[in-house]
Amino acid sequence: MTFLSGPSSEKPPRAADLAIAIRETEPGDAGRLIALQVAYYGTRWDFPARFFEAKITREIGEFLARRDDPRNRMWRADDDGTYVGGIAIDGSIDPPAALLRWFILGESAHGNGTGRRLMDAAMAFCHANKLPKIYLATFAGLDAARHLYEKAGFRLINEYESTTWGKPLVEQRFECLLDGKQT
Repeated sequence: MTFLSGPSSEKPPRAADLAIAIRETEPGDAGRLIALQVAYYGTRWDFPARFFEAKITREIGEFLARRDDPRNRMWRADDDGTYVGGIAIDGSIDPPAALLRWFILGESAHGNGTGRRLMDAAMAFCHANKLPKIYLATFAGLDAARHLYEKAGFRLINEYESTTWGKPLVEQRFECLLDGKQT
């Protein structure tokens, strides 16, 4: 599997799409990531705004306190200097496994390969650091994200009713075993 490649040959890249850079985050990006999360899930999924914003801000704050751990990394998608999305690998809370977290794109970056490129960066990091397993928690209905997870090798391993996100949803857990042996 090739990582950190340009846009896939499935859809020829547009010149504007190639201008989107994937790079490690810089100070202030956590706030941008939180804002994208709150805007998207608040409007599209009617998450309780104060509950969700407090939850995600707390979790990202906890991650930032551990940010210097070499098992942790966060990337941003940048369109001509404008933050349009992000993703993180949190490898310090459940070693040797890693948790893929906060994968999101702003509307302007949907459908142009940016999500795949963010996922490629995260997966390349996991491969380079020989992390044996990556997992993530999400919920049913995020079909575009699920497509990217499955394309990267993740498999759905569990579904259950939950209010983790501030309202009743079908929560899902996906895992990717980097040695190729799926459970």
